[in-house]
Amino acid sequence: MTNSKPFPALFLSHGSPMTALEPREAGAFMHRLGLVLDANYERPRAILMVSAHTSARQPFLLAGQGHQAIYDFGGFDDRLLKLRYDAPGAPDLAEEVLGLAQQAGQAMALTGQSGLDHGAWTPLRYLYPDADVPVLPLAFVASDSPAQQFALGQILAPLAQRGVLIIASGSITHNLGLVFGQGRPPAIDAPEIEASRAFRSWWLERSAARDWPALLDYRRQAPYGVAMHPSDEHLLPWFIAAGAGGTDAAPQRLHASLTFGSLGMDAYAFGSEALQLAQALA
Repeated sequence: MTNSKPFPALFLSHGSPMTALEPREAGAFMHRLGLVLDANYERPRAILMVSAHTSARQPFLLAGQGHQAIYDFGGFDDRLLKLRYDAPGAPDLAEEVLGLAQQAGQAMALTGQSGLDHGAWTPLRYLYPDADVPVLPLAFVASDSPAQQFALGQILAPLAQRGVLIIASGSITHNLGLVFGQGRPPAIDAPEIEASRAFRSWWLERSAARDWPALLDYRRQAPYGVAMHPSDEHLLPWFIAAGAGGTDAAPQRLHASLTFGSLGMDAYAFGSEALQLAQALA
């Protein structure tokens, strides 16, 4: 199957699990994004989903026939445990992705297990609330470097021409110590702290400039890079989506908002269609 227009690869910040109950600006954006995608592209044949909360010692595909929401968190509103996302799986796509990995010499495994962590089902509930698009979760290796994540994304790039929407989910800034370190989080609409503002601005500027060396080396070059990502599993999916989109077009920031003064909810698109999608959302 070849699409008339390739899908842009997406990176979506999912924030805390409470985003599923309190959409705020990011949830409203993701809902509108789903409508704009439907209006400008064919319905995805499937979604390849990379979430910050599903990682392993080597990449592997969850190729089950169907998925349910996994409640991989604690200490939040009990209403979250009643939310469902019963999406069909995509085992046929899993075999296709495995073939791409084998051609590239990339170790990758396949399992018949299924399930969607909250980093996957939270945005998907807004984009495709009917849970009618098949989903294939891809676990990534959180200890791999940004460059290795980018290379993994490059392997996935042909899927955009085959009706597959690649979505990577994490957070553009993610230091939970700043949110919960004092025992009680700041107000959800607290003013942005300087470290978050500087990091997000640098990321936008370097993305617009297609400064891939700086982005890949962000922990040394970005202002407050380590402070905003003490561990970087929530940012690494950005590089997988970027690799899938390629280096020819500049990444496009589709959305920018913030919660708790430091938890960035920015979204980006990658690839030849990224600018057109940004314009359609404007």
